[in-house]
Amino acid sequence: MGCLYRLKNACLCVFICICAAACTFDYGQEESVESPYPDITMEELEYARVRKGSLIARLQAEFAERYEKRRRMELKNYSFEQYNTANEEIDAVGSGGSATVELDTSNIHMFDGVEITVDTEDLALETVRLDWEDGKKSLKGGENDAVRVEQSNGTNFDGVGFSADVRSRTWAFSSSASGVYVHEDEEDEDGEESQDSGGSGESEAGMTEAEEISGT
Repeated sequence: MGCLYRLKNACLCVFICICAAACTFDYGQEESVESPYPDITMEELEYARVRKGSLIARLQAEFAERYEKRRRMELKNYSFEQYNTANEEIDAVGSGGSATVELDTSNIHMFDGVEITVDTEDLALETVRLDWEDGKKSLKGGENDAVRVEQSNGTNFDGVGFSADVRSRTWAFSSSASGVYVHEDEEDEDGEESQDSGGSGESEAGMTEAEEISGT
């Protein structure tokens, strides 16, 4: 069974830029030869990105290597924070063991364990790897990799073939989806308690109903 879930907001994105406390530059290779060694190595990298005076993102990494000819940067033991530009509060945080950044496309391949929490979507992801495609604003897990998705109300899903589309505010599993969906009833516009669809009686406002879902 596939599983499709619609998010409330479109605020899941991934960023990357570089700065460092310690850098090493390698000018020993001729311009026409692609060196297997990085052009720049960085330790204890820390970077803050600001736009029009507002903090957008902050990145930390234990180690980074930049390859100019390949237009690629590799990170080890990284973490990031993304901020809401309106109030500079944290929207999302993430971390992982390794990541490869395509400098020309801003696509990012995260692996060796990935955790991302998006507070504005009340969403937490955990998996072995994720790919961010910047042009499509989409996240995708490995075809056969398990992904766990959790929300603070107890909703949780495990599945295979994870994908998320920021523009349409949806995420989905292609197969092997199972978990628990928790629905919280709310008061209607007049402030009265909602009634169930069968009309058999009133249900308490704020009542939580959990439903187990599984499939292949």
